[in-house]
Amino acid sequence: MRCSPSSVLNLLRMVRLRSCSRRGRNRLPQWLRKIWAYVRLLVQSLCFNALTDSDVVFDSIFEPVFWTVDYVTRWFGLVFVCLVVILTSSIVVIAYIVLLPLVLNTYSPPWIAWHICYGHWNLIMIAFHYYKAAKTSPGYPPTEKNDRPFVSVCKKCIMPKPARTHHCGICNRCILKMDHHCPWLNNCVGHFNHRYFFSFCLFMTLGCVYCSISGRNLFLDAYNALERFKHLDLEKPGIPVTGMGLLIGLLPSGQVLTQQQNTMIGLSQGVVPFFICWVINMCFFFCFGKNDFATPAPSYTFKERMIHKSIIYMWVLTSTVGVALGALTVWHAVLISRGETSIDRHINKKERQRLAAWGKVYRNPFNYGKLNNWKVFFGVEKRSHWVTRVLLPSGHPPHGDGLTWDIFPVRKDLIPV
Repeated sequence: MRCSPSSVLNLLRMVRLRSCSRRGRNRLPQWLRKIWAYVRLLVQSLCFNALTDSDVVFDSIFEPVFWTVDYVTRWFGLVFVCLVVILTSSIVVIAYIVLLPLVLNTYSPPWIAWHICYGHWNLIMIAFHYYKAAKTSPGYPPTEKNDRPFVSVCKKCIMPKPARTHHCGICNRCILKMDHHCPWLNNCVGHFNHRYFFSFCLFMTLGCVYCSISGRNLFLDAYNALERFKHLDLEKPGIPVTGMGLLIGLLPSGQVLTQQQNTMIGLSQGVVPFFICWVINMCFFFCFGKNDFATPAPSYTFKERMIHKSIIYMWVLTSTVGVALGALTVWHAVLISRGETSIDRHINKKERQRLAAWGKVYRNPFNYGKLNNWKVFFGVEKRSHWVTRVLLPSGHPPHGDGLTWDIFPVRKDLIPV
């Protein structure tokens, strides 16, 4: 039998169509194919060029973890902000309702004036700098074409990056002079709000230390008072009502009755049906009267207990926050003195190690000396600015535009003051 070329071609087409249809039926779901493609991309990225190092491998392997952390932090930012507002407001409410009356009744007029003036000044500085740090844009590099110098190209934005600019995975864009992304602000800390962030940390630490030191004796008195209240509760006369008596609701938990009254109510713990116990107890209640069941009035009130608990809560919270936030503030103060951000320190450390292997010494190009670094950071241009721009609320812009920097250390003052 002779086969024509056309018949062979038709046969091959039929086989191909049948194999394609069979392959289409065995396809994986789209979401699984996406995950598989993503995993393949991660594996292939481990050897994408000859410059691959341990950092690239680490970033590729832990990319899903980083993405999860960025996603959770982005969506929980508002929760952290609300938590800061609620905790700070609770301390302010306790200060006005509980502490202020004590101060007015026990302290001398000079001490009253000191506490009122310092407390309100500190509160204003905390509220102002927190609001500005959370609402002020950290600064972004321009997206349109320009002649500004840049040092690299962002791998995610595919845009030129000026010096000290880094990409934030949570904000999903590049930030000028980025320090870090702060979840408590729900915002990045960058060139235009770095001063507000540090000032907020500083004044919040001062406020916590102030409350912790000035409230130490009140905390000890409140703690001893609550311990005394507990001993008074344990020393009440009578036998505690247990079993069905509590279930019926005749008395709240912890109240006590006399021996005779407890014997009558004790029938509820036997085999007597529940409704019979209820009838007996109600008859007993109406026969003896309500006053016979009431325990003696405590020597303290609910208001006193809440006041003591509020003082303990305030002291524990402010002491804990003062220690934790104080350590963070000191760390950032050290970085500012060196002319660095948190990311700059990491980069400078790697550069020092790299040049040390060549027998060279690396110098931070953005370090202008400790005093000059603080002047540039706070925007101090004359002596009065140490008061008007540091010790008082000020919304002045920072020094420079965040796009270009003086990259050589100088001995003279950048801002002569």
